Amino acid sequence: MQSQPIRAALISVYYKDQLEPLVALLKAHGVQLYSTGGTQKFLEDQGAEVTAVESLTGFPAVFGGRVKTLHPKVFGGILHRRHEPSDLEEAEQYEIPPIDLVIVDLYPFEETVAAGAPEADVIEKIDIGGISLLRAAAKNYQDVLVVSSRDQYAAVTELLTQKNGATELEDRRYYAAAAFEATSHYDTQIFGCLSQGTTLQDTALKISQKPATPLRYGENPHQAGAFYGDLAALFDQLHGKQLSYNNLVDVDAAVALIAEFTDGQPACAILKHTNACGVAQAASLHDAYLNALACDPVSAFGGVIIVNQPVDEATAVELNKLFFEVLIAPEFDEAALPLLQSKKNRVLLRQKPVAFPAKQVKTLLNGFIEQDADRKTETAADFQVVTQSAPTSEEVDALVFAAKICKHTKSNTIVLAKAGQLLASGVGQTSRVDALKQAIEKARTFGFDLHGAVMASDAFFPFPDCVKIAGDAGIRAVVQPGGSIKDKDSIAACDARGMAMVMTGVRHFKH
Repeated sequence: MQSQPIRAALISVYYKDQLEPLVALLKAHGVQLYSTGGTQKFLEDQGAEVTAVESLTGFPAVFGGRVKTLHPKVFGGILHRRHEPSDLEEAEQYEIPPIDLVIVDLYPFEETVAAGAPEADVIEKIDIGGISLLRAAAKNYQDVLVVSSRDQYAAVTELLTQKNGATELEDRRYYAAAAFEATSHYDTQIFGCLSQGTTLQDTALKISQKPATPLRYGENPHQAGAFYGDLAALFDQLHGKQLSYNNLVDVDAAVALIAEFTDGQPACAILKHTNACGVAQAASLHDAYLNALACDPVSAFGGVIIVNQPVDEATAVELNKLFFEVLIAPEFDEAALPLLQSKKNRVLLRQKPVAFPAKQVKTLLNGFIEQDADRKTETAADFQVVTQSAPTSEEVDALVFAAKICKHTKSNTIVLAKAGQLLASGVGQTSRVDALKQAIEKARTFGFDLHGAVMASDAFFPFPDCVKIAGDAGIRAVVQPGGSIKDKDSIAACDARGMAMVMTGVRHFKH
């Protein structure tokens, strides 16, 4: 197993908390300690005898501390191979002592960027010596143990306790891989920061997300799943079981949809399999929820619900009557929370403000595809009236509302709505006619009168058939991107039925 005792260690860390037990163990085993600056003082305060790196190298720290450990006596001590006679001879010739343990973490570059620090401060948090030490120690894992994070201190202390101050090859290889994970993540964050606004962003796809959260399973029980990212930055989970893969997919869709409703009016959306089965705006959150539920109370069962206002007690009373998986809100009133927590597995998430990535990435075939996030949302100012009749002000409001929902619904899609309420949608159909027929049937099933309602389409109408069917059902106004060579046929069909149509010039396919 190639057991190696630890005789000398180099310790130079930014974060010193949780290090004391490991230091005490190294002291107990008589390990020679080398260190620098603040870490040296910390170790000496623990009663450890420490040799300053400057004493080892015979060279002081220079350039404001930018160069401290970058020296052959340090890197030679780490990198020379204990099983190579020529390496041992050179180490003896140049008086390079072996270093068997390297404990180094990296300057907090990512945290400094996230805090909005000035560029000069960000640059100074690009670690050079630390990352070089980690790479050197990890490369020579045949002989050296590397500890690259304070999160490893407890496990390494336990390991060295169990093995009497020594390590085996499989131990060193594991921590070497962990060190390269740390350095690769670090470099990815630096590249992402420095390449912003340059063509380098388009030369390669570099993604590194932490932490990793194992999920119960993927889309189905036979599929393993994990989430990579910081959910705690986006949500406080106030109640319920662990989020599943499917929960997260629906939560992502819900967060994107509710972000469209920023005018201060209470809004509620209910989603199932990433599609909205109910959306409404009203004077109160209570009414918005009831109107959203009325759209399709069957599909709402087991769904994900999101609101843009704090959940009050009256709304909580109504919500508590429905079985749902997840509820997302910016806040929960004191009287509402205990009521909603009465169901054991129900997930309650308090959403925090957070900026989302400007790019979207998806696995495809044997690679990835990337695109800009769809940040375009049409308003009344984007509507071009193309029919003899113009929509009324109430119809314009309904068209804006319907277009927002349509943008977040799987293609091919048709959305039927009135001002402030989704009436029905046809989602994910192979033809736009089928999507429209599905929407009309659903609206009628749940008792909605479509006379005077509006229709939104995620893409243009290649033929006038949808307009004719919609007009016959009572639809009075339509919003669509336009761009078909047969737009004039759809316009003529609207004119023949006294319908209004506006075009936006923007398509919102969603696959």
